[in-house]
Amino acid sequence: MKNHNYLPSKILEGNERALAKAISMIENQEKEGIEILKKLYKKGGKAKVIGFTGPPGAGKSTIIQCLASILSERSKVGIIAVDPTSPFTGGALLGDRIRMQNLFTNPNIFIRSMATRGSIGGLAPMTLDVVDLLDIAGYEWILVETIGVGQDEVDVAMCVEEVVVVLVPGLGDEIQALKAGIMEIGDIFVINKADKDGSELTYMEIKNFLEMEGNKDKMPKIVKTKAISMEGISELAEILKDDLKRKEKEKNLTEKKKNQLKTRLFQMLTKEFQNVFNQKKELEKTIEDLFWRKTDPYTAVEVLKKEILC
Repeated sequence: MKNHNYLPSKILEGNERALAKAISMIENQEKEGIEILKKLYKKGGKAKVIGFTGPPGAGKSTIIQCLASILSERSKVGIIAVDPTSPFTGGALLGDRIRMQNLFTNPNIFIRSMATRGSIGGLAPMTLDVVDLLDIAGYEWILVETIGVGQDEVDVAMCVEEVVVVLVPGLGDEIQALKAGIMEIGDIFVINKADKDGSELTYMEIKNFLEMEGNKDKMPKIVKTKAISMEGISELAEILKDDLKRKEKEKNLTEKKKNQLKTRLFQMLTKEFQNVFNQKKELEKTIEDLFWRKTDPYTAVEVLKKEILC
């Protein structure tokens, strides 16, 4: 077994190779990777974490690429691009990483592709841990891009301070479908490719939806962009900064982060309890009893709960 004791100090120094190695260990759920995160966790908590979601083809990667270029002039920027899982290797297909290849020579930008590995909700299972590592390594802005599968990409709201929903003109009925999902978690809405026909109609549809759903005084901002030529990106960067400052002043971010940590702990506890139950012989007997109607699910849960808590 290789000795990785050098990794924590190298990560704190901002060494990209050490960071990439630790991320791989976390993704593979290696014990050493978890130990590194446990050792360094207290060093984090400073990064601004922004999530980007929206339907495929809306231009999320281009928006992130342009925004990262602007932010990297004064800050270190980490990008987590969640890609589909390769059916051959189980790794990320690297589509977003290829689209962002012109950022690789920027010393202030670190890009990591992650595979969903069967996870729904638009994110990879270990996204939160990778966000923590980037934060600890000194990246002041962390931009998280979801896979782009549609309205069920709401997991991103659990790990970021701001959610940017990227849409394009001409979605029509698709906006109606998105209302039940990602439209409800957006802090900022971007209408990309705004030079196309229908951008004004799309703007009005989003505006009407937001006015019906929330407080008009704190309504999410809507930004028109043409990311391929950088139009509107500087405005988006300023809106992001202003919105985060407002949330910090109103202490909204503190409550949001605490709720996110609560959700994260519950998810981890659920996973741990499932692992413990799966190793208990009582579980198989309980399933048999349920199948033959010798007990009911509520009684079974009470019995198993007593077993694990005793």
